[in-house]
This record gives sequence, C-alpha cells and structure tokens, in this order.
Amino acid sequence: MKALLPLLLLLPAASDPAPPLLSPERIKADVRTLSADDFHGRGPTQQGEPITLAFLERRFAQLGLKPLGDAGYRQTVPLLRWTREQARFVLDLGGKTQVLTPGVEIAATSRIVGESGLDHAGVVFVGYGVVEPKLGYDPYQGVDVRGKIVVALAGDPDVEAGRDLGFGGRASSPAARTKLAEAQKRGAAAFLTIHDTFPSSYPWLQLANSDAVPGYALDTGSVPPAFGLRGTIRNDIGVAMLRQSGLDYAAAKRAAQRAEFRAIVLKGVSFTASTTIALGRVVSHNIVGMLSGSDPNAGSILYGAHWDAYGENSFDPPADRIRNGAIDNGTGTATLLEIARAYAAAKPPRRSVVFALWTAEEKGLLGSSWYAEHPALPLATTAAQFNLDPHVVLGRTRDLELIGVGRTPLEADLSRVAAAQGLRVVPEENTEAGWYYRSDHYAFAQKGVPGVYFRAGRDLVTGGLATGERVRARYNAQCYHQTCDEYDPAWDMTGAAQEGSIAYALGREIAEGTTWPGWNATEPVAAERAKTAAARRP
Repeated sequence: MKALLPLLLLLPAASDPAPPLLSPERIKADVRTLSADDFHGRGPTQQGEPITLAFLERRFAQLGLKPLGDAGYRQTVPLLRWTREQARFVLDLGGKTQVLTPGVEIAATSRIVGESGLDHAGVVFVGYGVVEPKLGYDPYQGVDVRGKIVVALAGDPDVEAGRDLGFGGRASSPAARTKLAEAQKRGAAAFLTIHDTFPSSYPWLQLANSDAVPGYALDTGSVPPAFGLRGTIRNDIGVAMLRQSGLDYAAAKRAAQRAEFRAIVLKGVSFTASTTIALGRVVSHNIVGMLSGSDPNAGSILYGAHWDAYGENSFDPPADRIRNGAIDNGTGTATLLEIARAYAAAKPPRRSVVFALWTAEEKGLLGSSWYAEHPALPLATTAAQFNLDPHVVLGRTRDLELIGVGRTPLEADLSRVAAAQGLRVVPEENTEAGWYYRSDHYAFAQKGVPGVYFRAGRDLVTGGLATGERVRARYNAQCYHQTCDEYDPAWDMTGAAQEGSIAYALGREIAEGTTWPGWNATEPVAAERAKTAAARRP
C-alpha cells in the first residue's frame, strides 16, 4: 500500500480557490469542436482521424510550435488490427445449451487469424487468476488447464476483501494485468472474465457496445504469438456457470481471496466457439510539437493527452453510432491546447516543452508507448511529464485528486503549487479502477520519467462533494465510453481549467529550473531512471 499523502495535503483550503490561470471558455470551445459529429468520434484509422489530425495541426501551427513528427507534426504509429468477421458462442450447462449473443451476454474475440474454434471445451474456474509466488498465490497448482477455457473473477484477491492481502488493498495491482499471460503460459485455449462492475470500474454496457470493435497492437515488424479466445462474460452467465458446479458466486469470491485457493474444474459446463478473424496492417498518428527553451542543453518537459475516442462503431441499433468522446478525451486534448497557448504567450522557459497528442490510448496506450520507444527528444533528459486525461466535467472545485499516491517527491511540489491557487490535493478515491496503469503517463513512468497524474476533484464550490460524486457516478454508469459522452452547452469547465492551470504552473516551474525530479526509492521505476543519470547534468 502506498504511503498516504502528508496530513497537510488533506487539510481544507483556507478559502475558496482563486480563478484559474487558463480559460474555461476556450477549453469548452475546443471540446465542442472535437466532439462534433463531423469528427466521427475520433476513432484511430477511422474516417474521423484525418479530420482530427488536421484540426490539431492547425492549432499547433497557430501556436508557433515546432513540428517534431516524421511528417510535420505527425508521428506515424504502425499498428496491427484484428477484425472479428464472424463469431458464434454456445454454452452447455448440464446438457442444456444456450447461445451467447456477442455484445449481449458475451464480449469476446480471438487473435488467431482465419477460422478457429472450440468444441465442447471444458471450463476451469481459477478464482482471480492472479499468480504471485511471493505471496503464495498460484491457483493453477495441481490443475491442468491445457486446451480448456479458463474463467476468472474481475480484479485481484483483495480488491473487495476489506483488507490488504499484499496486492494493495482496494487499489488495483499490476499483478491483475498478468492474468491472460498466466493462462496462456499454461496452455489454456481461452480466457474469460466474469464481469463485475465494482472491481472492473465500468458497467457491462461499456464492454457490450465495444464487442465488435477491432483489436490493435503496435506493429513492430512481426506478429505476436496468437492466443485463442479472450473476453468477458456477463455476470449472470458467470454466476450460472459456477452454480452448475455447485459453487455460490459470493462464496467463491471469498474462497479465491485466500492464497491456498486452487482452480476448480466446473463439472457439467462446456463451451463451444467459432470465430473468423482478419489481420491487417494500418497506421495512425501522434501529433507532436515543441516550444524551444532558451537553453538547448537543459532538457525538456512533456505534456500529453490522447486525442482518440471510440469512433463511429456503437453496436446497439437504433442508438447513435458515434461515441463522440467529449469528456474522454476531448476535454484533456482541449486542456493541453490551452496549456500550450499559455506557454506560447509567455517568455520561453529554460527547458524546451514538448506537447504531444496520442493516438490509440483506448486500444492499450499504443500511441504513447510508440513514442516512449521513439521519442523526439531523449527521455533521459525529460525532466517531468504531465498527463491530461480527466474522467468527468466538473465546475469550480476546491481540490485535486492525485492518481497513484506515494510515488514521487513531485507530490509535495504539486501540493504547494495547488495551495497557491487555493486548492488542496486529496488521494484518489476509486483506487480499484487502477487508473495509474490505464492512462498514457504510465508508458513514460515505465521508462523512468517522473510525473504526477491528477484530475480536478469532486469537492465542488457549488454543491460540495455530494454533487461532485453524483456527477461522477452518473457519467461512469451511463456515458463512460458510450454515445452519450457528448458535448453539453450547459457545462461549466472551470474544473478542467483549474487542473490545467496547476499542470501549467508546476510544469513551468520545472521548465525554468535546474533540478531533476525523481522517484521515491521504493518505486521500481527509480532504478530505471538511475540507468540514465549520467545524461542529466546538474
């Protein structure tokens, strides 16, 4: 469990926050443009991409930023794209068959190219499916899953245990992201997760509407080894599968929280599937520009946000097919543009400032990961990074929510800069969502580049915490990654302007300084940063 912020950071602000340094109105205007139907939901490799890129290029040029891409502002990001052309899934429970409709009871695909299938494959319940030898967890011990369907619970063993079992308590752990690899390593034919809203942090509707969306990976020159069916089943389907074998869902959760839990073959349960998958090579693009600093040897700082959303592909007719992504991440993109405007209007700082808008964040942080491997400026001398990826539109707030607490001394600087603008910093509330691992800053943290990832908090000047939480909960349940993530003329975007103002003020302080931020010694990425220490002059 990460150490909590110092108590000072949690104390109430002495007065209402100051007006933001950035303009809520300009941010709102850009969100309106980016989320218009004319942009077709800003889906990478879809018809909305060239329209989005052209708009962002114009804005960067107007701000006088230097292009850093391989084609002007554009950095080519090569991608592999798996498209599911046909799918049929049938579940057998005690001799009774049930066809599972894709996008209704199941959201699943395969990366085996061409036609493939399973015929009455056996099913093994592996609890949470997390293997962590240091803590004694290995549900696969003594159970052969070769050629079988592995079914797992969402999250990790202690996300709902009410105590920290070694995985971080309620906070999502990195181990929870290795489940598919662990099943693959043991020869499983497929991996399915039983959906559960709390540990997943999103409702079933989000997965259902994304069922037929192609899968993507970076194209590094070769196709990764194919793994069969992977996906998620609706909660009631998973509950029925366990019940067929005499298991109660709630009791099975409790049992799987213990290190001694071992996988259980589900008697009377089998699964039949067939898919047809096409593989293609496509390209998308990051947009990257720079404001040159006064000292070319001083290094740089980086601001990033993902421009992409889910595009024109909602599969629930007669609903609107466009998932406009007004909040996620039209708001972050617009806020980055406003930060760039503030820099362009001021005297250049000592260090250069890179502004990057990433593609394919929603496909697995692909654009930022590509840039992390192919940076325009060296990451060794990138002093700090800031990620703009808010989760909800909020009005004027009294706090900032810090994602991933206890990782870097920069958190104290964040608190100080926020306090100067009348804001306090609070630790993230919904740690089970695993936000620290789910946004673009993570690609750079893995390379050792320090940063703080934060969002406008929910303690609103008008309405307080209750109103802020109500807004967040409604968006998460109904509109996150859905067609109703649309622009609302009634929005008050002061919260986004406050978030951007803090990112600007702290970033400018670092850009004008001579120090090199770092990581807490307990962070594994501190060792990664240390490898390039010689590149950073005092």
